[in-house]
Amino acid sequence: MTELLVVLVTGFLVIAAATVVGPRLGVAAPLVLVVLGVAASLLPLFSSAHIEPEWILEGVLPPLLYSAAVSMPAMNFRREFGAISGLSVLLVVGSSLVLGLFFALVLPDLGFAWGVALGAIISPTDAVATSIVKQTSSSQRVVAILDGESLLNDATALVVLRTAIVATAASFSFWGALGTFAYSVAVAGVLGWAVGRLNLLIRRRVTDSTVNTVISFAVPFAASLPATLLGASGLVAAVVAGLVTGIRAPRELSPRNRLSDAQNWRTVELVLEGAVFLTMGLQIKAIVANVQHDHGGVGAAVVVAAIALALTVLVRAAYVAPLLKYLIARVRHGERLQPRLQDMSERMSTPEGKQRAFEAANSRGRKVSERDLDRFSTRVTRGLATVEYFLRQPLGWREGVVVVWAGMRGAVTVAAAQTLPEDTPQRSALVLIAFAVAILSLLLQGGTIGWLLRRLSPKIDQAAAAKQAEAERTQIFELLRSSVEDVPKPPKREGDPVQADFDAAMRYQLTILDKQRTALLDARDNGTFDADVLANALVNLDATQIALEMRGKPAD
Repeated sequence: MTELLVVLVTGFLVIAAATVVGPRLGVAAPLVLVVLGVAASLLPLFSSAHIEPEWILEGVLPPLLYSAAVSMPAMNFRREFGAISGLSVLLVVGSSLVLGLFFALVLPDLGFAWGVALGAIISPTDAVATSIVKQTSSSQRVVAILDGESLLNDATALVVLRTAIVATAASFSFWGALGTFAYSVAVAGVLGWAVGRLNLLIRRRVTDSTVNTVISFAVPFAASLPATLLGASGLVAAVVAGLVTGIRAPRELSPRNRLSDAQNWRTVELVLEGAVFLTMGLQIKAIVANVQHDHGGVGAAVVVAAIALALTVLVRAAYVAPLLKYLIARVRHGERLQPRLQDMSERMSTPEGKQRAFEAANSRGRKVSERDLDRFSTRVTRGLATVEYFLRQPLGWREGVVVVWAGMRGAVTVAAAQTLPEDTPQRSALVLIAFAVAILSLLLQGGTIGWLLRRLSPKIDQAAAAKQAEAERTQIFELLRSSVEDVPKPPKREGDPVQADFDAAMRYQLTILDKQRTALLDARDNGTFDADVLANALVNLDATQIALEMRGKPAD
């Protein structure tokens, strides 16, 4: 017990130290932790370190993916969903098949099905690994695409892995595999949505911030475990629960509860992510020893892993190139529609314009309600905001190169490899290949992504950027001001004049903050402003409300 406590305390301190020291050395903290883990594996205490893969897949990844989904701007996820879904499904399946053929050719007596199983293990990018990209100066669109891909592609990979393993013992059915995938995602989506809504329904009635946060820690498991028991994707369920929570929490949870959530979840993320990278390094000696015992050497496995990593990059580049062309063509189409959308938005922004649209629709024999017009106006506003967002954040060959090179492998690859059945042909070698791909990916891609971005990033006109940011802040201030124009000033109350004035002023300020928050959240849902600028404005409102509430609540 004492040894375990010493290991845990040392692990916490190492994670904290790597987080502080890594950036000062110009190296991402995850890379520092992997190297330290490899070094620690050489010590007698960790010579036979083994981490159960289920602890990673079912115990660590659900809360990490949930937390990432909560903090991800929902509008950016929605805007990039076409690219995200293609990378998460088509690219993973294609990579698995190409790698499966390669492994079947270079590994004697392995077979195509087992090759596809190993390909599925290596194919998905890792949400924890792509956290390295967030520490660089990458564009919002690139971050949104990589984030969304890493949140969803694990489900595809695990379904392909499961299907390939089944195919080794029975005949393969394409439609059966497709049905399994559809069932896995659909059930997980429904469960995740239900848990996310139930989570908010319960937590908005809990006023104690500490209790509220404790409940939030159970949410990813409340979504993932039932999904797993039903044969669906627990990771997708956790992601959907996180997306639902992230979208609705600012409207339903108090600022104090959300602040407590954010602070505590950042700590959880830091510890879990650090533990993942440390344990990856710690297992290297045991994995190498198994290969030496079973096959007599590791050189061939490392060479195969290096070629497999190169193949994943090439396949990814072959997919991203046409995807980039499609995304650019879509932006050009939106740019052509922009004048029409602007005209419609201006006409629908006034009651008279809405009335004329209503009369025009009815004159053509179409029955529309006021609600229908509001929905149409919202779609126009969102469409126009999306076009402006795409024009502000263009995707070119530089961003395409970053999307290709930033697709790193990590903990999911290592953990999934260790779930291979014990009777898998050359199992220890396959596990080492997967592990080597993950380590090489982190060191080569993760270690050079910052340098690559510095070389590829075009020079930014700081004056123009500052002017645009200032213009957007001015628009937000105008939105905040106009949203409270109809709030009446507090009337004088009888009784103790000091207490009465304080209560009235407090209620007035809280009402103003509530109106302003609603206006900002409506703008967020419409995608009208930059997500980061809006997030900062919401944080400022929350801080103001918390400060007011700490002075004392108004009397009923």
